[in-house]
Amino acid sequence: MRHYLDHASTTPLRPAARAAMARCLEEMASPGGAGDPGRVHQEGRQVRQAIEEAREQVAALAGVPPRRVVFTAGGTEAANTAISSALSAGRAGALCARVEHSAIRLACERHGSLLELPVDGAGTVDLAVLDRLLAGGEEIGLVNCQAANHEIGTVQPVEEVAELCTRAGVPLHVDAAASFGHLEEAVPPGADYTSLSAHKMGGPPGVGALVLGPRTRLRPLLLGGAEERGRRAGAEDLLGIVGFGAAAEEAAAALSEEAARTAALTAELVARAVRVEGVELLGPAQADRRLPHIACLSVAGVFGEAVLLGLDRAGVAVHSGSACSSESLEPSPVLEAIGAEPASSVRASLGWSSTAEDVMAFAAAFEAVVSELRALGRAGSR
Repeated sequence: MRHYLDHASTTPLRPAARAAMARCLEEMASPGGAGDPGRVHQEGRQVRQAIEEAREQVAALAGVPPRRVVFTAGGTEAANTAISSALSAGRAGALCARVEHSAIRLACERHGSLLELPVDGAGTVDLAVLDRLLAGGEEIGLVNCQAANHEIGTVQPVEEVAELCTRAGVPLHVDAAASFGHLEEAVPPGADYTSLSAHKMGGPPGVGALVLGPRTRLRPLLLGGAEERGRRAGAEDLLGIVGFGAAAEEAAAALSEEAARTAALTAELVARAVRVEGVELLGPAQADRRLPHIACLSVAGVFGEAVLLGLDRAGVAVHSGSACSSESLEPSPVLEAIGAEPASSVRASLGWSSTAEDVMAFAAAFEAVVSELRALGRAGSR
């Protein structure tokens, strides 16, 4: 039996999303179910209704009016759209911390100079430095601040960041892909742009959304047709959007219960993991400053990649910040930014489908794998 503890990378499809997508797929195969949502005939109106219902579902979880939700082909496109829109006006700088997702940092670099926003040892942005940079005369076109970190779970002070940005008259982009569907108020009221991803909270991969502030004027990244009210050209992904909407509705109904349950499971996982000598939790120690479903562990004396492979052989799926454990050729910049060793990290992340059995399986396998690797290391050094 497999135990999946890599929900922060992608989460299994929620039952409501699967059912909604199955119904939609069946309708798309019928003669009257494949209409263009931009057409006024009955077939087009039916498809338009399905998209707008999904928009209402996502907007309800985000806590915003539906008109402010723009569907995209994933969180990366949403973030790139926000950054392109803000920086295409010609203002040179974008503030961005090293703990931000690579999609954010690379998009900022493409559109102009990238100004580093420092973080502390828990990965939290320095508000005093941000205030000083905003008031320092440097021409800044955008501030990026993730709602919460995707590797160590740090919840950022986005409301305070939004206040500073509003005072300085600088737009704010919040990457909420890791927190949407896991935290209440994942979309901060003061953000001008908030990027979301469906597959991090039980929706299908390949679909996301950009939530606009009440007064944000969007410069589209993709040009062509008038889809998404002229804000994102290209035929809408009907199947993905319907699945995203259903996942958002299910997540909204269970958000408090799921957050409490995953927080308790994560706490149990961490408690058992740190009993192993040389293992410590990275990121904030306080549970209320961390996402409820992410635990990043430092394992002294062994490579995280080796732990990952040992756990995989034991039927447990996790992630590591080492360069070898993903498609990236570089070690985790998040862990480097907080002074941790990426090569010795293991990240376990839970979700809506996680159980106590998953945590127990991890704990048993983790201790055995780490002990075995350390024994091999001692034997090899003789």
